[in-house]
Amino acid sequence: MALEDDIRILSGVGLFSELTEEQLRLLAFGAEQVRFQAGREIFAEGAAADCAYVVVSGRVVLYRDGGGAAVALSRLGEGAIIGELALIAPGKRLTYAAAETDVTLIRLSRSLFRRILEEYPEVAARLHARMVHDLEDFLKQIESVAPRFSD
Repeated sequence: MALEDDIRILSGVGLFSELTEEQLRLLAFGAEQVRFQAGREIFAEGAAADCAYVVVSGRVVLYRDGGGAAVALSRLGEGAIIGELALIAPGKRLTYAAAETDVTLIRLSRSLFRRILEEYPEVAARLHARMVHDLEDFLKQIESVAPRFSD
């Protein structure tokens, strides 16, 4: 796949929507394309998280261990980002990801993303603002369903 195709796909990811064409080009140039056949593990729940993936083609399923059995949480297709928190901070994978179909992914390392944030501090500031907004929205959603779970 051409660099221009990767840039197009990355530009559609919400996390990268504020990046300029030049910044997207740097991100795409430093990224790696990886392919997985249907049924293959992409990462395991509890594994160290050092990168994120953007789905180029195919479908990925995220699972969580539900008492010894894998429970499907979501299915993600083209343009979806998986594991974006790994771009910001080290941690462990909260889910297990597997290729539901043959998939092509763009693998983005934390070190690459950090270099872009260091080179373009205005991007870091916009990303921080976006994350705060998203967290506030998430907290509102939790507050709206919380009464259903109270005694």
